[in-house]
Amino acid sequence: MTASAVRSSEPRLHLPPAFTWVAPAADAAVHDFACAIAPRLGAGTLASRAGERWLELAVVLEPEEPLRLARRAILPCMVGLAEAVGACAPPEKPAALDYPDVIRFDGARLGGGRLAWPGGCGEDEVPAWLVFSAMLIASKSHAGDPGLTPGTTALDEEGFEPDAPAAIVEAFARYLMLGFDAVRENGFEGWSDAYRRWLPEGRAIRIDAGGNLRPVEGAAIELASALAGMAWLDPQTGAPRL
Repeated sequence: MTASAVRSSEPRLHLPPAFTWVAPAADAAVHDFACAIAPRLGAGTLASRAGERWLELAVVLEPEEPLRLARRAILPCMVGLAEAVGACAPPEKPAALDYPDVIRFDGARLGGGRLAWPGGCGEDEVPAWLVFSAMLIASKSHAGDPGLTPGTTALDEEGFEPDAPAAIVEAFARYLMLGFDAVRENGFEGWSDAYRRWLPEGRAIRIDAGGNLRPVEGAAIELASALAGMAWLDPQTGAPRL
């Protein structure tokens, strides 16, 4: 993988002014590429790739809090992703989230998100950068009969338009900006209802000040531990599990 970034000579996407799109290196996963360029290009840098199998996107963020709080950024990012998928989806089919990093569509898993920061950053240190990245399943045609993978779905299976990948990336940038504006305005705890609305449990749970899940009944789920699990991602292929 190379760390070089090629800035688009002409706009490929219609993004808010706070974002700059860069073309990911052809030999790199978009997540790895974004982590490599984050120290140099900084906040608002967005990379994406719409392939036959996956839609990949990644954005560089500039945290202002220590890591133990900064990792909460994945929650506004996941809401932005869910909002974007919902806005570009066929009517009457809902998007939803599983805490903290899985996105579903019409009940089946469509993909997930992840968060990265510089190695060696301590819990009480402010990371120099964060990278949020996500992968959505664009098509499962390579996996054979969809009946063999009933727990997942794909954009093409659900009737998304052919230009939906670009539209999802554009909408994600807009919703992400609105989400972080709302967090700054209302504080994280004041905003957390926006995340809970996307969860199947709805108001039967609480998101605490650290971004951890506190159900009315049962054990709490710590955000740091949950993010380390990334059950939606196959570590051998680097792609969503089917």
